[in-house]
Amino acid sequence: MRVFATLLLAALTCRAADDPDDAKARIRGIHDYAKQGPSAIPKIQPYLEDRDKEVRWAAVEAISEIGTQRALDPLIQAANDNEESIQVRAVDGLVNFYLPGYLKTGIGGSIRRATRALKGRFADTNNDIIDPYVSVRPEVITAIGKLARGGVSMESRANAARALGILRGKAALPDLYEALRSRSDIVLYESLIAIQKIRDTGSGPQIQFLLRDLKDRVQIAALETTGILRNRAAIPDLRQVLKNARNDKVRRAALTALAMMPDEADRPLFAQYFASKDEGLRAAAAEGYGRLRQVSDLPALEKAFQDEDKMGPRLSMAFAVVMLGRHELTEFSALQYLVNTLNSRLYRDSAEPLLTELARDPGVYKAVYPALRKPDATKEEKIRLLRILGRTGGKDTLAVVEPLKGDSDAEVAQEAMRAAQNITARLP
Repeated sequence: MRVFATLLLAALTCRAADDPDDAKARIRGIHDYAKQGPSAIPKIQPYLEDRDKEVRWAAVEAISEIGTQRALDPLIQAANDNEESIQVRAVDGLVNFYLPGYLKTGIGGSIRRATRALKGRFADTNNDIIDPYVSVRPEVITAIGKLARGGVSMESRANAARALGILRGKAALPDLYEALRSRSDIVLYESLIAIQKIRDTGSGPQIQFLLRDLKDRVQIAALETTGILRNRAAIPDLRQVLKNARNDKVRRAALTALAMMPDEADRPLFAQYFASKDEGLRAAAAEGYGRLRQVSDLPALEKAFQDEDKMGPRLSMAFAVVMLGRHELTEFSALQYLVNTLNSRLYRDSAEPLLTELARDPGVYKAVYPALRKPDATKEEKIRLLRILGRTGGKDTLAVVEPLKGDSDAEVAQEAMRAAQNITARLP
């Protein structure tokens, strides 16, 4: 009797799912299929072509949440839908496969809420990126690149651009360059951040025309990207932007970009702004001095580091001091100050990239080994130092990282595993 009831329920579910006149029944059927897990994906996939957008939404939502390798082809198919929210959900599902947990930050919910939610999602932080050892299928990058270039809406295009940055989609750079021709601030901004993350130095000339954009958000992103890509051909433009900046935000971004690729000709600019009342300008000038790598600047920088009472510029001064050769990890040293700041909720995201840049020098990344090994190292220090060493460490770093795979804290242990994978992926 129990077997008969089960068969009857299954038959009714299939009938409901196949009912051409009842979209709600088809959606219920999709939800029932989804409970079966990955094996149900072939049963759900046909509903991606349903005439009702609510049904198609339910199908792409179910497939993206099931995930697994089997979901990739259906999600690529769904990316070609002509509904904004379905394109977005398909892209979020693709990203989620390579960056588990991403769907929690995506638009979520029903199709009626999806478009409204999209309008606000681009105001959040945009720091997500897959680890270097993760390999993305070329077809995924192609499908998302197509949307960045010509999605059904500006929000869909911006979402695709964001995804390309997260997935390091270098093959889709031509699509991002095309997206830079958009008049949409959201598309321009997300495309610039994606280009930052991909970090192909050949992209520098492609964004140079945006250095004088009239919208602050776009102009600042273009300035930051130019500095990150070290496009030295843009230095004259950066000097002009600094000179004629319409506000301090733009001025800071221009000076920071110049500081990323310092030229002795800019020393007077660094000197001028090193004494500025503006914290951001002092910080950028200090970083510029550090990257000039003139040891004769060290005494002035060390004094400034000791005297500075604002944390932002003091971090940059510490960076400059370490850049000029002070690698000691002692109680009051500049390097220890940077490590300590990894515990600061407000400034840890500023300290980490500075330490990452410094740790590209083997002398620095070896100098921080004791900080990772000390018995009283905090969880946040361990996680962020492991992240830094995963990006910069050499073969010898594995001996420091491997023991932390057995750390009593699961998050630390997971970060140690990722760091080891990233280091191994870089080794010849």
